Amino acid sequence: MKETLFALAERNRLQIVELLRDGPLTVGEIAGRLGLQQPQVSKHLRVLHHAGLVAIQPDANRRIYQLRPEPLQELDVWLDTFRRIWDHRFDRLDRYLEDLQQKRTNEEKPS
Repeated sequence: MKETLFALAERNRLQIVELLRDGPLTVGEIAGRLGLQQPQVSKHLRVLHHAGLVAIQPDANRRIYQLRPEPLQELDVWLDTFRRIWDHRFDRLDRYLEDLQQKRTNEEKPS
């Protein structure tokens, strides 16, 4: 998972992943959409491939890149542990605020 986070930490690589979310693309198509030089895109794609985020499909003299879901699913599972912690904390905060509101309402009632 460290390699996944490292690969996604760079802005251009994250943009490439976002482009590939919509479907497979060639290096040239990615370069054109991002306004980058083809060698730059190729370097970024090597990092993404090494991290397991993209698969390469040869097609004659072109290479077509597409996202692999497994590393992103692993990241989602890891992030879910944080979601559960925060959900629990927000639930506790909600209960606390409801208790405060109830106390305020009770104090404001005429005796």
